[in-house]
Amino acid sequence: MRTKPLLLAALLVFGGPTMFHDEAEAQDRSQARSMVISRYGIVASESPLASQAGASILARGGHAVDAAVAANAVMGLVAPASNGIGGDLFAIVYEAESGKLYGLNASGWAPAALNIEYLKEQGHDHMPSRGPHSVTVPGTVDGWAKLLQRFGRMDFARVLSPAIRHAEEGFPVTEWVAAGWARGVELIRRDQNATRTFLIKGRAPVVGEVFRNPDLAWSLRQISQDGRDAFYKREIAARIVETLNRHGSLMAVEDLAEYSSQWADPISTTYRGWTVYEMPPNGQGIAALIMLNLMERFPLAHYGHNSARALHLMIESKKLAYADMVRYVADPEVSPAPVDGMLSKQYAGERARLIDDERAACHVESGQPPAVAGDTIYLSVVDHQGNMVSLIQSISSGFGSTIVPDAAGFFLHNRGALFTLEAAHPNALGGRKRPLHTIIPAFMEKGESRIAFGIMGGWNQSQAHAQFVSNIVDYGMNIQEALEAARFSKRSFDGCDVRMEARVPTATRADLMARGHEIKLQSDFSSWMGGGQAVMRDFVAGVNYGASDPRKDGLAVPEPLPQQ
Repeated sequence: MRTKPLLLAALLVFGGPTMFHDEAEAQDRSQARSMVISRYGIVASESPLASQAGASILARGGHAVDAAVAANAVMGLVAPASNGIGGDLFAIVYEAESGKLYGLNASGWAPAALNIEYLKEQGHDHMPSRGPHSVTVPGTVDGWAKLLQRFGRMDFARVLSPAIRHAEEGFPVTEWVAAGWARGVELIRRDQNATRTFLIKGRAPVVGEVFRNPDLAWSLRQISQDGRDAFYKREIAARIVETLNRHGSLMAVEDLAEYSSQWADPISTTYRGWTVYEMPPNGQGIAALIMLNLMERFPLAHYGHNSARALHLMIESKKLAYADMVRYVADPEVSPAPVDGMLSKQYAGERARLIDDERAACHVESGQPPAVAGDTIYLSVVDHQGNMVSLIQSISSGFGSTIVPDAAGFFLHNRGALFTLEAAHPNALGGRKRPLHTIIPAFMEKGESRIAFGIMGGWNQSQAHAQFVSNIVDYGMNIQEALEAARFSKRSFDGCDVRMEARVPTATRADLMARGHEIKLQSDFSSWMGGGQAVMRDFVAGVNYGASDPRKDGLAVPEPLPQQ
């Protein structure tokens, strides 16, 4: 059991410089790689090329937001199954000078003409999971524009230039990306444009093969020249609408032209002295905060990291938190969730009493909060001044809707699949309405330490966030160790099934199964657990830290010495 206290100013693996004179003084550790530590900025993303692009922007005097947009644009090229300008975006920005947090919700709305009655007349009993009716307006490009306008020091032409160059010259496909690409070949073949753009002679590119996307380079050049209007009002918009209408969608040019992302204050809770922030609904981030409120009722550090008792209580907390999330979270402009009540510590105490310490619950109901006054990418950035960005971006399921606009080089997402056709539900489909969203950036702080973090993976995200926070707070891990630690994931909303990485000890898993958990064993570092990135700022020392999850191809890359 780990009992060392968290060192706020450092979070280091070792207490300080040590000279090893013999084997007796050598130190062992459970993490595979060290944190990146620098006085200058750091970009942590799921691709070394994306991190490098962001770091180069920092070296040219860019703000953390400039670097985040540059890295995100490259990610949309190198990981097309997971993200791109055809999807949505959420971000939390920490402004070092003021100490304020800003949240941006760049999730898109459904076409104005689309409604439940229309889909039922078309023979749909459930919201389509793919295809034209799953497409909502992509919010990413408008999100980029708002971030750059408020915080950026560079224009679109500068920050999109690395992605444009990689798209034109080509990039070697990496391991995790190649595996996902290969699994999606049949999905890609559903669409003629997708097949032409994303398959090479009918197959997916293999590891190390150079892939070019000149159509995406064209789209990014339009944005670099004409800004967000290129995507929402001009040629790209015309191609999106024409393609979707050809497939039977009700998307209209006005749906894109009138769209705007929204600034939103992050919501928060406290966890053993730390303050943890998530984006408010329509995102699922509130589930992470509810889960932490429940976990706080139990002395997890005393039980030991990934002990049977600690894991049992965390899994049961997840079930209760997600039951409330899926019941209440929807577009807040149409169906506001009782956020204050859901985050009430008193309410957490009441819900925690439903947890049986010895037995897993295979079904839980949502509570009644008091009225109180997959696929995705994640990246995080800190610059040398301490400005920080926690950014997540997605086209929802792998390859999204599977629809590629004519000669545009990107998939349109299928985020609308998360609507329900139950008319009385808060998350019911409606025109110009935003669905319940899975993608969530996060942020946490205590004293002079700030951490921007996130872990992707559909319904995995909130529970993974809670595990990361617990690893930091309860078990004194540094940010790299906290990302690498073995995780569980339960993406279903009923049943006693739970997936768990094989690094969780055999005896622990046996104890959990005796309590009724049905464990589906995964590999040591399973993609089912999502992949995360994190950066940390120690404002006392003026030092930055970066971490990248081995469950992805990514890397935390430090800013090179600023260019004169």
